[in-house]
Amino acid sequence: MTAPDGAPALVLAVPGVPSDTSRRLAEEVISIARSELPGLDAWIGYAESRDEEFPPLQEVLARAAAERGDAAADQPAAVVVPLLAGPDSSQLRIIRQAVLASGSGAELTDVLGPHPLLAEAVHVRLSEAGLARADRARLFTVATAADGIVLATVGGDEAVQAAGITGMLLSARLAVPVLAAALDEAGAIAGAARQLLESGSTQLALAPCLIGPEISEGLLAAAAEEAGCPAAEPLGAYPGLGKLVVAAYSAKLGLPQRPQEGASPAR
Repeated sequence: MTAPDGAPALVLAVPGVPSDTSRRLAEEVISIARSELPGLDAWIGYAESRDEEFPPLQEVLARAAAERGDAAADQPAAVVVPLLAGPDSSQLRIIRQAVLASGSGAELTDVLGPHPLLAEAVHVRLSEAGLARADRARLFTVATAADGIVLATVGGDEAVQAAGITGMLLSARLAVPVLAAALDEAGAIAGAARQLLESGSTQLALAPCLIGPEISEGLLAAAAEEAGCPAAEPLGAYPGLGKLVVAAYSAKLGLPQRPQEGASPAR
């Protein structure tokens, strides 16, 4: 499947303070998205940028709309996909404001999660850190494998609830208890860790259900110290994220979608 002729641009909205790291991540996600949907016209806009080095989302949308002109009056000028695993209320507010302020007629999709592919991505990051077995079907052990996971998110109660759904999928994959908690809520991570310990877990791990740009530097390390356990890396440019970006774009336009891998919660 290829992008239809004249289809609106996909604009990836990158949250958080722009950096070279977030730019590399966004470029990797876009590269994956283009491989999933050849012919895709894809742009990157930074939600909190005021520097041309990192093109601000509002300006990117205005340029995309100007290039498109009146190509198809029945379609949006662009489709904005937030690079967010969950409904982070503060970041979504910034992105929505930029979309409205651009006057471009662009439309905003849902965030990327919850989704089985996110549970798969968290599992992979845990296994890379030596905190989970890579494949339940193989009979081998990891000495440092966690028997309780704190799944970290940011963005309020709705974000925690969404992460909780991904957490249930992750729990099914790993056969260990998983509790979602907010990094940006005082005491929430420590409280989830305490609850897991009280329920019988002895070896915990902190797993971010986060892509990376949306969290402040040092926040994850501080939370791991608070919980008294090691942490996996954020999801980063996991290949499944590029697939979810294309899926969000396609759903907004009513395009046919490929079946998503990772639908089975356990291997």
